Amino acid sequence: MTTDAIDQAAATLREAYTGDLVDPLRGQLLHSLDNAYAVQTANTAFWTQAGRKVSGRKIGLTSKAVQHQLGVDEPDFGVLFADMERDESEEIAVADLQQPKIEAEIAFVLGDDLKIERPSLLDVIAVIDYALPAFEVVSSRIKDWDIKIVDTVADNASAGVYVLGGAPRLITDLDLHGCRMALKKGEETVSEGVGRACLGNPLIAVRWLARVLVERGSPLRAGDVILSGALGPMVPVQEGDVMTAEIEGLGEVTARFEKGGL
Repeated sequence: MTTDAIDQAAATLREAYTGDLVDPLRGQLLHSLDNAYAVQTANTAFWTQAGRKVSGRKIGLTSKAVQHQLGVDEPDFGVLFADMERDESEEIAVADLQQPKIEAEIAFVLGDDLKIERPSLLDVIAVIDYALPAFEVVSSRIKDWDIKIVDTVADNASAGVYVLGGAPRLITDLDLHGCRMALKKGEETVSEGVGRACLGNPLIAVRWLARVLVERGSPLRAGDVILSGALGPMVPVQEGDVMTAEIEGLGEVTARFEKGGL
């Protein structure tokens, strides 16, 4: 794939943030996973040059069922920017997102760099400062969420915005494998899950990410926020929704969406 083609695909996706959604890019502009990550990297460079600050990474496709659906055998990743973070107290504008869906996750904040070529789980644990309950509001620039792996990777792993909640917790105090999650819309439970739904353990997902990023020459850094992957099925959101997730041992996180109309 030529540099011009990569730049074309990157520009097409950028325009879809404020314009019309686009048809799937697979088979048109993208022909491999490496090409898809090249498009993601091109947009990351464009945005950072425009002044956006990278705040961490998100891990996607941590569910074996979703991997099977998309025909892959490993997760993917995208870039988090500081301007994607939303506070629990503020309302999220649905109109600013594209086909938004919400999923509850465990977020980890790193206290040190992780530059080891093939880090072990112990290496991962050693650099994690604390964990928080989190929401990721995923968002796709591809029409009707008609995605395969190259589409979502090029589209920054379908990143939207994220919300961090609760009080920081040391991971030594948590059962990351067995912790249960319940996501509610108002009083109705709309999604449930457990820590092991994320690649068997969210720490395994972080180890995968750390290894891949070292291979790509952009290792995880101190202060990075890592969204480790969904603990249960994602749920569409609309204007006026109030979503609350409780993750056992970590507490609650709430996301509020603006009401529409005048």
